[in-house]
Amino acid sequence: MKLTVTSSPHIRGRDTIQRTMVDVLIALVPALIASTVVMGPRNLGVAVVSMSAAIAAEWLFSLACKKPNPVRDGSAAVTGLLLAMTLPATIPYWMAALGAAFAVIVVKGAFGGLGQNIFNPALAARAFLLVLFPAALVRYAAPGQNLSLFGTVDAIVSATPLHHMQMPVLPEQSLWEMLMGNSSGTLSEGLLLLGGVYLVWRKVISVRIPAAYLGTLAALTFIFYKGEDPLAWMLYSLLSGGVVLGAVFMATDYVTSPVTPKGQILYGMGCGALTMVFRYVGLYPEGVTYAILMMNATVWLLERLAPPRPFGEKKGGVLL
Repeated sequence: MKLTVTSSPHIRGRDTIQRTMVDVLIALVPALIASTVVMGPRNLGVAVVSMSAAIAAEWLFSLACKKPNPVRDGSAAVTGLLLAMTLPATIPYWMAALGAAFAVIVVKGAFGGLGQNIFNPALAARAFLLVLFPAALVRYAAPGQNLSLFGTVDAIVSATPLHHMQMPVLPEQSLWEMLMGNSSGTLSEGLLLLGGVYLVWRKVISVRIPAAYLGTLAALTFIFYKGEDPLAWMLYSLLSGGVVLGAVFMATDYVTSPVTPKGQILYGMGCGALTMVFRYVGLYPEGVTYAILMMNATVWLLERLAPPRPFGEKKGGVLL
């Protein structure tokens, strides 16, 4: 009989990696369906290709490294879907597959697999594709074009709300259209927020990081607004681009975010501040990708700067 001896405390729970990944997929599916209705079946095709490529890459990589096959835990499927939701529906399928393979093999697998990666795989893959194919990643189709699943994509390219805000002017779309995802370059932010509520209810994520992220970005864009209406500028800043997707689903990644409560708050605040900085002075109108990736690199420092207080300790370091 083989016994595993570990130090206390011993805590039993029903949570598993597979169950957590299934919850994330459930939270993302409504927004995926809504964006497919707005953009057409090709949007769903990009998601299927990206997820399939991520799963295949993980299986082949584990086979080549002679490691146990981790495909069943669902992490590759989540990575593929998250990557797809950051890409325009007009992107060639092979680019989506390349990005998914890069995320699984280079960003996650090369660092030791799930739990060892430094950067969020989906965002790192998007940054990789943006460097190689910048034109393809900023080519967003206008909503309602019903992009076909196969064949050459011949879409009417539409300026995204963030491109309008760089001018700077408020987008042509109403806030309701932005919330429902009926605009170029955005998902249904309302459904993403509902997905975040579901994850908080399921205790998959904590509200600290999304609240700190969105709260910091809201405060800074309200203070340093452009145009004539600070409240409108703030609301459009929150609903434009990938802010909600990043705050709820990317920044909260277990592996690449702090585990300490204070560290999570500082991490979320840093993501919000950097997002505004990149949007205001960066080359591209969106700043979520690089803001979260940069904060990923500071996680170890934030956990050292904001350690939790040991149970029973009073101020001054005295233990009861």
